[in-house]
Amino acid sequence: MAFHKGFQSLLLVALIFFFPFCISIDTITPAKSVRDGETLVSADENFVLGFFSPGNSKNRYVGIWFNKIPNQTVVWTANRENPVHNSSGILTIKGRNLELLNGGHNNNNIILWSTNVSSSTMANYSSATLTDSGNLVLTDGHGVILWESFDYPTNTFLPRMKLGLNRRTGLNRILTSWKSGDDPAPGEFSFGPDPLGVPQYFLRRGSDEIWRSGPWNGERLSGVPIMDYSLFSWSYVANNDEIYLTYNANKTSMTSTFVLDDSGLFQRLMWNDNNRRWNQMWEATQDRCDRYANCGPYGSCDSNRVAECECLRGFEPKTPSEWNVRDWSGGCVRRRSLDCDGKGDGFLRWGQAKVPDTSRSRIEAGLSLEACEEECLKSCNCTAYASFNVSGDRGCLMWDEDLVDLRVYSDGGQDIYIRVAASELGK
Repeated sequence: MAFHKGFQSLLLVALIFFFPFCISIDTITPAKSVRDGETLVSADENFVLGFFSPGNSKNRYVGIWFNKIPNQTVVWTANRENPVHNSSGILTIKGRNLELLNGGHNNNNIILWSTNVSSSTMANYSSATLTDSGNLVLTDGHGVILWESFDYPTNTFLPRMKLGLNRRTGLNRILTSWKSGDDPAPGEFSFGPDPLGVPQYFLRRGSDEIWRSGPWNGERLSGVPIMDYSLFSWSYVANNDEIYLTYNANKTSMTSTFVLDDSGLFQRLMWNDNNRRWNQMWEATQDRCDRYANCGPYGSCDSNRVAECECLRGFEPKTPSEWNVRDWSGGCVRRRSLDCDGKGDGFLRWGQAKVPDTSRSRIEAGLSLEACEEECLKSCNCTAYASFNVSGDRGCLMWDEDLVDLRVYSDGGQDIYIRVAASELGK
């Protein structure tokens, strides 16, 4: 019996000696770095941090990916623009920072990437932990967060991540696509908030708008008529300090994420164990009417129409010859000028709408819809109003410029009230 116990002890020691990395760790410390070939695993074993080579590339990057999904799906990359060209990379703690070093014999530990934290903390000890949400968090010896990967997203919007702007610090958490499947460097597509006027989110190619989410209307983003609350819990915050959107999965057994791919598709994907692949559940640009400003100013888009664009009531094509060949970009103009005396104008309701671009709109809090109408009539610049919160709270949105990127839905949307001359009301 003593022999068997002694043999078992020797076997255990041998296993620990020869397979030291089988023991999962989730934290980098000054005494424990991560070299190429080694990994961190989150406590719940859902996420892994390590070195990877994307697609057909031989370059090495530090990334985070799902642990239990056989198709390696990277959700965050550290050194997007500075790859390691061999297997000499080391991710280590130096001072208060997390640094990626090119650690080959002839490379003299060149810093390829760093958290670049400048902290006034007196604690000298720092550590970086891969959390159960896929967030890499750098803390000092007192547990104060110095840096976290969720503040610097790449192309993936994960649960519990804030997508938005910190107005106080200027930190803007936006998604940027990869250049290609072989290169995770920032590509030409981005998705993030526009803080002008009433905040909303834009999908852009460079500086050009591709798709607009619309503002938060108390229940969802105006341009996303189906935000599934059975699967996700959504939260939106907009105040003087910050603007952000975040969500959480209601079912822990479900693996779903939002990704901006290198072709500019912003989509929600769900992992299917049966066919062992990611299934697309939603895409931002689902039809022609999702194209930003597809019908020009004062044009409304309806994907159920053969010719999807039409002018709002009280308006006509700016250039009829262009509309006859389905070039709607010039939009529409008023048939009759506004009276602007506070009495001669009125409003026509346009239902089931994605409200127009709100970058030049404002919020009038606490007003009923009737009071919103009266307020809008006080200014000749006011062109429309709508309820700010469709859940029933008082308050409204008001537009002071041309109405752009308005569309209607067969299911969903909300009412918007368009200002027209009094002579149009009877029509």
